[in-house]
Amino acid sequence: MYTTNTQTSAYGHPNPIPTPAIPTTFPTRFQHHPPGEWTTGLFHCFDDPAICLITCCCPCITFGQISEIVNRGHTSCFSRGLLYAMLLGFTGCACLYSFFYRSRLRGQYDLEEEPCNDCLVHFCCGPFALCQEYRELKNRGFDMEIGWEANMERQKRGVARAPIVIPGMARN
Repeated sequence: MYTTNTQTSAYGHPNPIPTPAIPTTFPTRFQHHPPGEWTTGLFHCFDDPAICLITCCCPCITFGQISEIVNRGHTSCFSRGLLYAMLLGFTGCACLYSFFYRSRLRGQYDLEEEPCNDCLVHFCCGPFALCQEYRELKNRGFDMEIGWEANMERQKRGVARAPIVIPGMARN
């Protein structure tokens, strides 16, 4: 990042001299992320090792936290996490339930369906998908551990502003 100042040479011709530009703002890590793209990749689990470990040991906790935020507090973390655990324990196919939340999250933030459709991502890479969704919401300003109501309370107080995206409204 350089600006160009000009000086005249001994022969009267302008000589551009590059000088470092001083930034006036210091952007956060995801402030200038392109719209429609995930902030982290599917296999970047070790960007947040704690949630990676929790998701590997007990994915129902991660899923419950994601579902509460995606549902905007209409369902509790506990009830969705318990349902996920029961589906996983009795059928082994909790992915048939959890992929709906990935689709909903993508719809809320106008994210691309990648690397393949949501059902396949959850079927083949369930823990990776849950970690990516958790990181996405966290990178968009949500404190995943405190739930929807506390996040909205923090937003009212101006502590942390999580963006509210109305489904169906997108910037062209």
